[in-house]
Amino acid sequence: MNRRLIDSAWGVVAWVAGIVFVFPVIWMVLTSFKQENAAASNPPSWIFEPTFDQYALVFERNMTPFLLNSLMASIFSTLLVILLATPAAYALSLRPVEKWSDSLFFFISTKMMPVVAAFLPVYLLVKHAGMLDNVWTMVILYTSMNLPLAVWMMRSFLLEVPREVLEAGEVDGAGLLTSIRKIILPIVSPGLAATALICFIFAWNEFFLALNLTATNSSTAPIFLVGFISSEGAFLARLCAAATIVSLPVLIAGWLAQNKLVRGLSMGAVK
Repeated sequence: MNRRLIDSAWGVVAWVAGIVFVFPVIWMVLTSFKQENAAASNPPSWIFEPTFDQYALVFERNMTPFLLNSLMASIFSTLLVILLATPAAYALSLRPVEKWSDSLFFFISTKMMPVVAAFLPVYLLVKHAGMLDNVWTMVILYTSMNLPLAVWMMRSFLLEVPREVLEAGEVDGAGLLTSIRKIILPIVSPGLAATALICFIFAWNEFFLALNLTATNSSTAPIFLVGFISSEGAFLARLCAAATIVSLPVLIAGWLAQNKLVRGLSMGAVK
């Protein structure tokens, strides 16, 4: 009986936590269907007539280039991160190199410095290279930003690969590339999907570097959202409509990868 009560209590806690986390998203979506006066009312109005006017106004501002820049920077940087992190994690797990622990610490130490502290030298390098307001600059920076995290994640996933399976493959004559393609990747594919999705989300939502290194040609979706905050105040309903649209690619990516995402995020957690 006590066990059932405890399980029920934890279930209630889980539901409450889920509602707390999802409520801001629900509020954002609901506000996007309001007029500006209803969105700014205090106390908030729960009963209102839905309208798509805010979405129409958002699309009138031509947000397509911002979305394309974000997609390009996020997708290409995620692909580069996966291509670089997988062999690095392999060398730090299944075939550990000398002083692999020092290498791991080096990777994670690059995340200890705040971005703003390293921004000045980065800005000067980008300026002298003539790559300001260039989407490929964002690809390179997002790759370097997400690579340490991806290496650590992929290492934990690769440690789940049974060594007996690799040894059996070697006995059957499988080389390194064959082992990676036919043995390792199918086993760690859920972890690979989880790593890719997290890197994509971090790149898609990045704001500071995009704000300071882009202007007209390569501004990303988060920069587009700032345009709804002006000296006249925040156009709350329009901002929520734009934020809802900007959130869709991440939601779609998560939905497509949901079958492997949960298993991937739990890999390496229990030995």
